[in-house]
Amino acid sequence: MTTKTPLTITPSQTVGPFYAYCLTPEDYGTLPPLFGAQLATEDAEGERITIQGTITDGEGAMVPDALIEIWQPDGQGRFAGAHPELRNSAFKGFGRRHCDKSGNFSFQTVKPGRVPTADGVMQAPHIALSIFGKGLNRRLYTRIYFADEASNAEDPVLSMLSEDERVTLIATSESPAAYRLDIRLQGDGETVFFEA
Repeated sequence: MTTKTPLTITPSQTVGPFYAYCLTPEDYGTLPPLFGAQLATEDAEGERITIQGTITDGEGAMVPDALIEIWQPDGQGRFAGAHPELRNSAFKGFGRRHCDKSGNFSFQTVKPGRVPTADGVMQAPHIALSIFGKGLNRRLYTRIYFADEASNAEDPVLSMLSEDERVTLIATSESPAAYRLDIRLQGDGETVFFEA
């Protein structure tokens, strides 16, 4: 007669690193990009910009292999999936990239237009961003706003945050066409993250 071993709960695991090979195959030379860091072609309408930054952990160390996804409307506030006329256009509205070995990321896109909330309140131009990475049990969601936008003062999401929290979401201009937002996963200066 055999004795039965009691079943135990499967231990939880953090996200990754398995995701990189299938979600960003171009970085491994295996396949062409599914979605890359280029959200708009050279002839896309709108102000062309580069978004760049780093991701650091609670100790301030760079996170070298986090996976970043961004999605946004075009310069007129239109989302590609919601507007049939934007299908197969010069603007994709979605990008995916993993950080390099130094924890840096970069995307080339157009500056987004304003979009309304479900209640019709206009939001300041922003880009939605999500992060997957080792040590994270779930995907993190945040936003990138732009320091040179006057409409930040009336944005309903930014208005719910303290000044110290708002600054963690606002990209600063490094040049007329480049913005920088460094993301801190925890600790002092932690970036504000939202529930999905």
